[in-house]
Amino acid sequence: MSDRTELAERAPASGTAVTAPQAARSGDGDARQPRITPAVDVFENRQEITLYADLPGVPREKLDVRVQDGSLYIEGEAVVPMPDALRVHHAEIRAPRFARAFTLSPDFDASRIDAQLRDGVLKLTIPRRDEAKPRRIEVTTG
Repeated sequence: MSDRTELAERAPASGTAVTAPQAARSGDGDARQPRITPAVDVFENRQEITLYADLPGVPREKLDVRVQDGSLYIEGEAVVPMPDALRVHHAEIRAPRFARAFTLSPDFDASRIDAQLRDGVLKLTIPRRDEAKPRRIEVTTG
């Protein structure tokens, strides 16, 4: 990710590094439950920025993607199906919760974000504002 994108991971106000339990929290669920920081790939071109977040097992109904106060939040809860006939003896993660937050540059149009979830991968396409797109200026002689 280049410095020009100004899409940076948002750190907590205390100035410490973001860790899974400190990641963005939503109002629902247990606030003490640790959050997993999903792996994210970001690609940029002149027209837009595309973000891919790995969210295995997260259905659309348990996914929350929102923009608030110049920040992009991705939160989700994976659904781990457990057959009724089985009894769990050991489970390290029963219902993993994912959370990640980014600061969104004003160069991007948050009202036109396109979000698609397929095979556990969230794809967000964030277009640049027309004013922020590079444009060629015609030079005349005279």
